[in-house]
Amino acid sequence: MRYRIMRMLVFFDLPMLTKANISDYRNFRKFLLKNGFIMMQKSVYSRLVINNNSSKLLRNQVIKNLPKNGLVQLLTVTEKQFAEIEFLVGQSNSKVLSSIDRVVIL
Repeated sequence: MRYRIMRMLVFFDLPMLTKANISDYRNFRKFLLKNGFIMMQKSVYSRLVINNNSSKLLRNQVIKNLPKNGLVQLLTVTEKQFAEIEFLVGQSNSKVLSSIDRVVIL
């Protein structure tokens, strides 16, 4: 099997006007964390995926757990593309792997 490490990014902007909205936000965020996503920014989460098949499976899981309202976007890029991210202001988050050199495949 050929491995092509990729990074899946989830961007979201969810309403926080009602108790139901807040509950949807919390449930979606808990889903992301439970499934290995790491927060890069307040509403930006990322996760490594090992190949295209695992990317499709994870995409389907995200779709099944979407909140009722708001905006949720998904972007999958290669790890090489992700490693070229530029920090214009601020510093990188040490919890987010920024290089394929640190990835261990078992």
